[in-house]
Amino acid sequence: MSMSWILFTLMAAFMQAWRNAFQKQLSTTVDVWGVTLARFLFGFPLAILYIEGLYQFSPIEQAVHFTQQYWIYIAIAAASQILATALMVQLFKQKNYAIGVGLAKSEAILAAIIGVVFLSDHLSLYAWFGVILGGFAVFLLSRGHQFAGFSPKTLMIGIGSGLCFAITSLLVREASLELTNLPQLHRASWVLVSVIGLQCISMLLYLALFSRKTLVAMWERIGLTFKVSLCSFLASLGWFTAMSMMSVPIVKTLGQIEILFSLLISAYFFKEKLAKAEHWGLALVVIAAILVIWA
Repeated sequence: MSMSWILFTLMAAFMQAWRNAFQKQLSTTVDVWGVTLARFLFGFPLAILYIEGLYQFSPIEQAVHFTQQYWIYIAIAAASQILATALMVQLFKQKNYAIGVGLAKSEAILAAIIGVVFLSDHLSLYAWFGVILGGFAVFLLSRGHQFAGFSPKTLMIGIGSGLCFAITSLLVREASLELTNLPQLHRASWVLVSVIGLQCISMLLYLALFSRKTLVAMWERIGLTFKVSLCSFLASLGWFTAMSMMSVPIVKTLGQIEILFSLLISAYFFKEKLAKAEHWGLALVVIAAILVIWA
């Protein structure tokens, strides 16, 4: 299973690219909190079905034991991912949001720094180079070289979003490592159902109490909402499983191949033209992915 994390990461990146495409469509008629809930609404029952199927086809004798630390990790990870998504949406209201989006994609670099400093992670020289190169490539692909109209507010929101995504990923891995008596696939499945379940229930309660019109808007586009949930569930399944097997910065750097999938979807699904300058960024993303696999 040593190389399985690569397949799970590629699946996650591919499905996340589709999720973002469907979210882009949904956001035209549903507010930010509704679009965020769409990621988890059908994902929770799908996660339950997945864990039941996993135990059915791959039964184990060990009983799952949740520590207090596990639930702390789950709660912070769930909240961080919701906040990261909200900050990402806020970037589109900024004058030069492209820079902020590029900064939000700094997740792999921030995860590497936090992991090494606070969580005793270790990265080889090749891995560090791949992580940094990948972050630079994504920043370029987000047109981060265009600094006209750049503001400190955009910087703060972009870095804040990337930081929250990094915290989510690191704590997902830490939660998985708490379930030491289970195989990796089973550990990841429990973390998946815990995080998505907490996010789904908390956001449903919030919107039911304070913004029922958002739920109505989601119901009116239930088909698109389901597509967002399905893609988000499959992406999370891939991320959580890969991160239970491999260090977060390595997984996230390889996962930046998502931008290649996103550009292809933009070209063939949304009929958007690709700029020639983007080819350089794509080449750097591929090089970074090769470096972290090699490392």
